Amino acid sequence: MAQSDTVDRILDAAEELFAERGFAETSLRMITSKAGVNLAAVNYHFGSKNALIQSVFARFLSPFSSTLEAEFDELEARPGDRSPSVEEILGALTGSAVRMPQRNDRGISIFMRLLGLAYTQSQGHLRAFLEDEYRDIFTRFMGLLKQATPELTSVDRYWRIQFMLGATAFTMSSSDALRDILQAKKGVETPIQEIAARLIPFLAAGMQASDRMLVPRAEASTV
Repeated sequence: MAQSDTVDRILDAAEELFAERGFAETSLRMITSKAGVNLAAVNYHFGSKNALIQSVFARFLSPFSSTLEAEFDELEARPGDRSPSVEEILGALTGSAVRMPQRNDRGISIFMRLLGLAYTQSQGHLRAFLEDEYRDIFTRFMGLLKQATPELTSVDRYWRIQFMLGATAFTMSSSDALRDILQAKKGVETPIQEIAARLIPFLAAGMQASDRMLVPRAEASTV
């Protein structure tokens, strides 16, 4: 078996099992069994379970970051002084994601499920890895969003970005089920590219919504 094929089989198996079971609940033995390799192969190619988790993310995020960088370059190189709009920034983000080469038709949904797990499960090494490896593209994305939403405070922008990421992660990680439901109820087939396109105006509206503060807690009991 070629070395690159062995690595891909391990990564494919790890990706699916992590998405189904979670990081802590998936053992290396489960991964080797699914991949049809021995534990020595995992240790040889990755060295540790943490390194394997990081490699699963890097396989998607490294080419995605390069594509997104090129998209941002194109947006900022346009003639005129107008900064990219929220819709254009999000279009570059989602467009880059759906254009990534996928090893199977569930690639995007699996990765978005993993991204959600990275937030909800205790994986400090993974967050540190992502922040270190992809800091530049994330900083550029945040800078563009800041330019496009000057009316927001840093706190408001932080929370809206979290809400945006949450909506995206749920929608894209559940895209197979959501497409099946729509097909069953309405007889409509929805490609993943259309789902991504439908997300953009929704997310952009949330990022740019008027800032209406909640009723203060002290007054809430009198309403």
